[in-house]
Amino acid sequence: MTLMVTFKIDAIPQGKARPRFARMGNFVKTYTEAKTKVYEEYVALCARRAMGASEPLKTPLEAFIYISMPIPTSFSKKRKEACLNNIEKPTKKPDIDNVCKGIFDAMNKIVYVDDTQIIALHATKVYGEPYVEVLIREAE
Repeated sequence: MTLMVTFKIDAIPQGKARPRFARMGNFVKTYTEAKTKVYEEYVALCARRAMGASEPLKTPLEAFIYISMPIPTSFSKKRKEACLNNIEKPTKKPDIDNVCKGIFDAMNKIVYVDDTQIIALHATKVYGEPYVEVLIREAE
C-alpha cells in the first residue's frame, strides 16, 4: 500500500526568500524575513491538518505540487483571458523552485522527517485563483 498525503494551501503562493543577516556586536545573526516565516507557518498548519495524528513518513517520497498564481491586476482584459486559457504562462517571480523550497521546509518533521527524503518532484505553475495543491506519496 502506498501512503499519500494531500492538502491545499489557500493563499497566494510565495517563494522562499534568501536568508537575511544582521550584525549583533561581534557576531552575525542569520534570520528568515517575517513574510516568509508567516507563509511557512501557514503551510505547516495545512500540513498538520492533513496528517492528523499520523507520524511523519520515513520512506523515499515523490512530491507533486500544483501552483496557481494570481493574474496581475495590471493585465488587460485580453491578457487576463489569455492567462486563464493557459496561452500566456506565468514566467514572472516567484520562481517555481523557490515556491517548492518554502513548502518543503514547512513540511519538515510534519509530513516527513526531512525534505532530503524527496527523490522526485513534479511541479506546475499556472495562472488562476491563487492556491497551491500538494501531494506527497511514497516513491514506487
